[in-house]
Amino acid sequence: MAVSILIADDDDLLRNLLKEVLEDEDFTVYEAADGEEALDLFWEHSELSLVILDIMMPKMDGIEVLTEIRHKSDIPVVMLTALGDSASELNGLKQGANDYVSKPFHYEIVVERVKNLLKLTRVQELDRMQFGILEIDRAGHKVYVEGREVILNNKEYQLLEYLVLNQNIVLSREKILDRIWGYDYEGDIRTIDTHVKMLRASLGDAGNYIKTIRGTGYSFEETL
Repeated sequence: MAVSILIADDDDLLRNLLKEVLEDEDFTVYEAADGEEALDLFWEHSELSLVILDIMMPKMDGIEVLTEIRHKSDIPVVMLTALGDSASELNGLKQGANDYVSKPFHYEIVVERVKNLLKLTRVQELDRMQFGILEIDRAGHKVYVEGREVILNNKEYQLLEYLVLNQNIVLSREKILDRIWGYDYEGDIRTIDTHVKMLRASLGDAGNYIKTIRGTGYSFEETL
């Protein structure tokens, strides 16, 4: 699926050229010529991954649009500003802008900044994963069920992480044992069943996401 981007700028030539450059990179682009239209498109298209906002626009300026967006969303926002307008840059950063590009600019630079922001966003999303009532903070090695932190031991956490990173894939007991306990582990393979049982108990209702595949192993599926 193509990544969708919203461009809001009242300069038709600049907006259209930027749209063409981004579309050449296989992005889907929506255009707005003023702040009100930008907000309308933002609320209409929930699939948007990034917004590019000019500061000086009719009806609502870019800072006002950014403020409204930040009430509901952490979507990456790149602001376009006149060269040397440091006061607006500072205000925008305080309101939650992720990056600034000063006019005039090279279109290729904007594209690269867009790509870098999207990469950073994807990394952050992987660091914090949500599956129904289950949330995993991989950076902090923390697990939450319905907002309440669940304490897992190291092996339980590794087991859960391995299962969720292979969502909807059936993992054999042998494969799990090799990955979590190592190829040189000499214990009983039934230790997998014991740890899955303990993990399910710790996760409460979210433990039902871990499905037993009879005769094979286990699979993580986001269905209760």
